[in-house]
Amino acid sequence: MRKQQFALIFTGILLLIGLYFFGNTVAPNKPAPATAEAANPTTTLTTEQVIAKFKSDLNPQQTQTITQLENSVVRGDVHNQQLHVYHQLASYWMDTLHRDVPGAYYTGEAAKLENSEKNLTFAAHLLVDNMMAASDISMQKWIAKQAKTLFEKALTINPNNDSSKIIGACYMFGNISDNPMQGILSIKEIADKNPNNVYAQMMLGLGGVQSGQYDKAAERFLNIIKLQPDNIEAILNLAGVYERMGKKEDAVKWYKKSLNLIQIPQARKDIEERIKSLQ
Repeated sequence: MRKQQFALIFTGILLLIGLYFFGNTVAPNKPAPATAEAANPTTTLTTEQVIAKFKSDLNPQQTQTITQLENSVVRGDVHNQQLHVYHQLASYWMDTLHRDVPGAYYTGEAAKLENSEKNLTFAAHLLVDNMMAASDISMQKWIAKQAKTLFEKALTINPNNDSSKIIGACYMFGNISDNPMQGILSIKEIADKNPNNVYAQMMLGLGGVQSGQYDKAAERFLNIIKLQPDNIEAILNLAGVYERMGKKEDAVKWYKKSLNLIQIPQARKDIEERIKSLQ
């Protein structure tokens, strides 16, 4: 497993723990605005602003390294130079600085130059993972747009690429559409055709949580657990859904199952306290 993938999985687990242990576990009385513009008409980020935002908390040496890489392309074989630089920037941001968003962005920029269906899809999925973890709506929207571009480029190479049809997640969770659930059809098509597609099942489950259709969300998470009994993301999501539904016994059951898979002391402590509060 690549270091980038491991970092995203680890971040995802912590995000889920934070969401269900410290977030709102009761469905809101009023629906959230359908788009970022509805919440804040001026909420728009440029790529330059995003990169600058992440640079702002670096030390001088780290900033200098990034700047040198950004300015290292000279005359000659610009395409290959740029590709090499994007790979270096992606690795430095993600592996050295542990800033997954710019790392995923530069992975995507490299994939565009490579024009490889596989690499475009991989980079898009990296961005979607970061989109799901983003707490800031404007950042979430920016990431969704980057991922959408990569998915679309991959689909021009192979229109039958099921992995690229996950583009629907950008609409469901990225605040880039007046109807964020419009993306559900393309993902449901994948899940209906291949019920063993765990990623599609997960996106539909999370979409069910977002829309308050907790029974359908639970069904999706259970499908994943049947395929992958140790899928900690599905287990924690299922426990959280049952808690939102008021099914405390079921929530406790699945929170307890998660304890068999989580070794992080603080996370285990939080889960144990959550279980006690439900009993």
